Amino acid sequence: MELACLDLEGVLIPEIWIAFAEKTGIEELKATTRDIPDYDVLMKQRLRILDEHGYGLPAIQEVISTLDPLPCAREFLDWLRERFQVVILSDTFYEFAMPLMKKLGYPALLCHKLEVADNGQITNYLLRQRDPKRQSVRAFQLLNYRVIATGDSYNDTTMLGQAEAGILFHAPQNVIDEFPQYPAVQEFEELKKEFLKASAVHSV
Repeated sequence: MELACLDLEGVLIPEIWIAFAEKTGIEELKATTRDIPDYDVLMKQRLRILDEHGYGLPAIQEVISTLDPLPCAREFLDWLRERFQVVILSDTFYEFAMPLMKKLGYPALLCHKLEVADNGQITNYLLRQRDPKRQSVRAFQLLNYRVIATGDSYNDTTMLGQAEAGILFHAPQNVIDEFPQYPAVQEFEELKKEFLKASAVHSV
């Protein structure tokens, strides 16, 4: 049995922090795991900036409510689910992702949680575990799944390395250059071909 593991932001939906940064004009919040590989460093920076500017979870959720999946993402996900078991592995938070999960047809999602004060201030974030994407792939493999994984950022590369096959999708050039062992594509039609090519069951 084969399992497809996908990153969420940048692959199926817009980058939430970038959308919020564009709405508020706070340039520092445009940094993502494409720029800062250490997720703990990145999240501490984000929470500090939110506190400095007085923004909490409701303000971010308001922006999220205006977002839609990337063009053709829902169709791609439907295509993939006809051929593979599919799990979304993300470093986002349930408090951010759930409105967009509805628009994607409620695929299985494994991500993190936020600690939020009564006034809406985000006080902390709770990781499901360290290196969660790689550990999830490893757990699926222990259940005798063969895993094909795709993502766009530094925090996806351990998942791609653990999987039987890894594919970079929508990745920036710096990530492509540092990880040339993975095929890199930019369009969903190309991604379909890479999944079929990597599959031990399906063929083009």
